[in-house]
Amino acid sequence: MDWGTELWDQFEVLERHTQWGLDLLDRYVKFVKERTEVEQAYAKQLRSLVKKYMPKRPAKDDPESKFSQQQSFVQILQEVNDFAGQRELVAENLSVRVCLELAKYSQEMKQERKMHFQEGRRAQQQLESGFKQLENSKRKFERDCREAEKAAQTAERLDQDINATKADVEKAKQQAHLRSHMAEESKNEYAAQLQRFNRDQSHFYFSQMPQIFDKLQDMDERRATHLGAGYGLLSETELEVVPIIAKCLEGMKVAADAVNAKNDSQVLIELHKSGFARPGDVEFEDFSQPMNRVPSDSSLGTPSDGRPELRGTSRSRAKRWPFGKKNKTVVTEDFSHLPPEQQRKRLQQQLEERNRELQKEMDQREALKKMKDVYEKTPQMGDPASLEPRITETLNNIERLKLEVQKYEAWLAEAESRVLSNRGDTLGRHTRPPDPPASAPPDSSSNSNSGSQENKESSEEPPSEEGQDAPIYTEFDEEFEEEPASPIGHCVAIYHFEGSSEGTISMAEGEDLSLMEEDKGDGWTRVRRKQGGEGYVPTSYLRVMLN
Repeated sequence: MDWGTELWDQFEVLERHTQWGLDLLDRYVKFVKERTEVEQAYAKQLRSLVKKYMPKRPAKDDPESKFSQQQSFVQILQEVNDFAGQRELVAENLSVRVCLELAKYSQEMKQERKMHFQEGRRAQQQLESGFKQLENSKRKFERDCREAEKAAQTAERLDQDINATKADVEKAKQQAHLRSHMAEESKNEYAAQLQRFNRDQSHFYFSQMPQIFDKLQDMDERRATHLGAGYGLLSETELEVVPIIAKCLEGMKVAADAVNAKNDSQVLIELHKSGFARPGDVEFEDFSQPMNRVPSDSSLGTPSDGRPELRGTSRSRAKRWPFGKKNKTVVTEDFSHLPPEQQRKRLQQQLEERNRELQKEMDQREALKKMKDVYEKTPQMGDPASLEPRITETLNNIERLKLEVQKYEAWLAEAESRVLSNRGDTLGRHTRPPDPPASAPPDSSSNSNSGSQENKESSEEPPSEEGQDAPIYTEFDEEFEEEPASPIGHCVAIYHFEGSSEGTISMAEGEDLSLMEEDKGDGWTRVRRKQGGEGYVPTSYLRVMLN
């Protein structure tokens, strides 16, 4: 069924319907355009939100970035930022594939509709013009017939009038004959005009207008099909980003599952462990009976006026954590303002950075030397003298970095000695040292177990005075008295180390050593030299290979 057959007389209806279809197309384009604005605003707000909550400091300078909770939160922020990018992609695709395309198509449809209706109106005007001509010829024929009849009646009356002259009668007959002839011509013209109009009208209603209506129908159906495809693009555009959005949501779930409370507790320990030995018991001070004694740090003082003075009332006490406030410290280059453990870590970090820089400068120097050799052998490739300033600069940087490495090595050795001393003090307060894990290297779990064991033993057995005055490396001495154990691996000394503290051992750079015991988390490893003798050396000075 088509419009040309069924709606042959509904020209105005088709005009309104096709206009409504184009208005609906424009309305949908406007809707999608506003939808893209909503998506863009949503994405912009999401990005602003992510920027607001994203850490300001770089991860390497932010200690909080070491916690899994913070890492997961940052990952969630990144996933939300990626999600915002997908919303922007949806807005862009809708704008290009729907708004621009359909708006362009709407303009084409409007031009085509205008052309079809202009053609239909021209056909209507031609038919109306033919009908007017038919009406004119019809009225002319009617008028001529009346005039002919009137002229015939006049001629007959004069013919019967005895008083009329023969000339008048003859003139009246000629006039009647003329009028009759004119009426006959008008009749023929009217008949011809009627035949022509009927032919044009038949062509108009059965051929011309049906073709125009069929074109309008085809145009409207194409517009509806295109609009339906535009409706589909709204969902297709969303479906295209669904896999990426699903990955973003999956990434958020992975970030949530990555939170590790135990690991964060261990990270907190590693970040803030001071390395200080725990304070011993506070001595009892008896103030019940005032007595005069020789002034000393552990007795009542006697001032110059002879009145007894309670010890400690006039001199300052050492502030003890957590009851005292922290003093404001001055940052030093060797990080001596930090607790021993933190100082060791910072110095080790600085040493590793200097070694990396030194290796980089040495590699650059080798590359410049090779380039210089190439220039000397092939002068057309470059001037060897132009590389001299850069080679000199690299040599200066190497010398400077070597001095800094030596400086940080010395500071690190001192810091590690302090850590070992504090460790020995703590162990010396126990009747026996805590047992380290038998096999596994000291990771986060072993450290925490060792710490809990130390706390347990410390609470069960109070420290003794003899334990406080015991040698620093009591633990080391006890271990050396045991039967020699078989090595668990071997290692190579990366740097020279002078074992000046008790319990440590000296080693030369590049020396092969037997690994007797892994690092328990305090930065020291027990080794045996081939010439004999065992002791502890800094773990950072070794390249370890387990069996």
